Formats: sequence, structure tokens, C-alpha cells
Amino acid sequence: MSDAPQQYVITDEHGVMRVAGTRVMVDSVLAGWQEGQSPESIRESYPSLNLEQVYGAITFIIAHPNEIAAYVRKQDEVWAKFKAECDANPPPVVLRLRALQRSRELPTR
Repeated sequence: MSDAPQQYVITDEHGVMRVAGTRVMVDSVLAGWQEGQSPESIRESYPSLNLEQVYGAITFIIAHPNEIAAYVRKQDEVWAKFKAECDANPPPVVLRLRALQRSRELPTR
């Protein structure tokens, strides 16, 4: 029997915090918690989690406010950079959809 405490949050090889043993990002649990969702409600949104994992992730979030705040800032920067790259180099399907939208906005004669 191991005396080591259960680890509920891990950081993957990409620097993303995840609920241990799953692909669910801690960001998702955090967002639900900040929106006032109960742990049970958060668990319903992520069927791959059990209630213990949700409570464990929330406990980690509460116990490590500075680490979580730094992580959220880093994630915001990552997503802003990704959005900027996507806006600068949209995929062909996005270009086609934008052209279609513009053509529908032109006045008809």
C-alpha cells in the first residue's frame, strides 16, 4: 500500500495542466467552478471524470492560486498567439466561406 498522496493534476509534455489520468484540461474544471457549477455538474459535463477527480482538481485549484493564475495567463497568451496566426493565415475553407458571405452581402440589381 502506497502512502503517496493521490495526484489529481498533472502537466503534460506541452505544458497543459490536465486532470490526472484523463485528457480533460484543468481549464475546463476551472471555468465550470468559476461559473458557479457544482462538482457534480462539472462531472456531468466531462463523463471521463469521476467525482473524486473533479473534487481533486478543484482542491488543487484552490490550494495553488498563484500557480493557477500564472498558468491561465500563459494559456491566454498561447491562445492569443494561435488566434493571431489563424487570422493571418486562414485555411482555404475559411477564405471560401468569407468570399461566399461577401457575395451574399452585395446588393442585387
